[in-house]
Amino acid sequence: MRLRRSRCLTCYWHQGTFVVHPYPHGTPTALHPAAAEILSVFEDWVTPDEAAKSLDHLAPETVEEAVAALAGAGALLAEDSPAAAQDEDIARQWAAWSPEASFFHYATQNDCADNGTDTGDTRITPDTAGMPVLFTGYPDAERLLLPRRRAGLGAPYETVLHDRRTHRDFTTAPVPLETLATLLSTVFGPVDFIDSGHGAVFRRTSPSGGSRQELDAYLGALNVAGVAPGWYHYNSLQHSLELLSEGLTAEETTRLCAGQEWTGNAAFLVVLAARLERMSVKYHTPRCYRVCLLNAGHLGQTFALTATALGLGPAQTGAFADALLAERCTLDNTGHTPLYVLAAGHPHPEPREAPQPATLDTFRETPLHA
Repeated sequence: MRLRRSRCLTCYWHQGTFVVHPYPHGTPTALHPAAAEILSVFEDWVTPDEAAKSLDHLAPETVEEAVAALAGAGALLAEDSPAAAQDEDIARQWAAWSPEASFFHYATQNDCADNGTDTGDTRITPDTAGMPVLFTGYPDAERLLLPRRRAGLGAPYETVLHDRRTHRDFTTAPVPLETLATLLSTVFGPVDFIDSGHGAVFRRTSPSGGSRQELDAYLGALNVAGVAPGWYHYNSLQHSLELLSEGLTAEETTRLCAGQEWTGNAAFLVVLAARLERMSVKYHTPRCYRVCLLNAGHLGQTFALTATALGLGPAQTGAFADALLAERCTLDNTGHTPLYVLAAGHPHPEPREAPQPATLDTFRETPLHA
């Protein structure tokens, strides 16, 4: 029987042990680091005896034992087996994003047992000293209290839904402070508070797994009336902007957002940053990082619809320099890290970067069906 190393395989050190982790159906297995050398011999189909000859500096029984352990873990696959066929298919389908994206996706699949719900879970203790605070705040920062009077949000839902578009062209007109305040409070402010069984949590207008509200909003102001350019934290409990660092230019936003020049024309950016302890204190399974990403998407959609209802042009991007952006937002980029960048401004009446409507020629070039 010939064997080959799984193409869907990640090895790492965890808690002092060397772990071989094949996916999607393999078993993470702690082995001696010499297993990496043995795996390297199985780059292509080879029998265990042939592999042992290439590893003549190792005792045959050592190689035999290691091969058995690696095959049992799913790190070595048998030729013509269903597992080998699936391994090749996954490697082909995910080739552009491997190994990072494929490993994250499959390593967190079917990982829902440790969900902390409806099981009398006691990992969040009633002792509030051990719980993350509900609201992020910077008590020593200078702050701008935002107006409580709300800008109009009376546009019909159907109109807002169908008018929502991603904008890349903006006018130079500043966004009124009242409009910004309404947008921030509608998307990121608390709607109500509920009893989690271990203290209060709050809800927003967007869904959030377990109402953990692990995402904070940081504002990069460029062209907002009454707000000096700079970076701020939106304190949703106080409905205020807390100044973190002064100054922000179009050139800087372009650099922070991976060379996207349109970001410098927006009136403001909003960085969604995950405070991971709020989620991990309740949900220990790594699958819940997926939920953080989904929550960012929920907030992004509510932001886009609310901005549209307020007459603004919304935009969003996942392309940004994480470390630089975290530094400007005073995030440690470990337990408090940026996930998503939103933006808005007054949409330009004659956009240059808007896509053209599809024509008959466009559809002639498009395979609509198999």
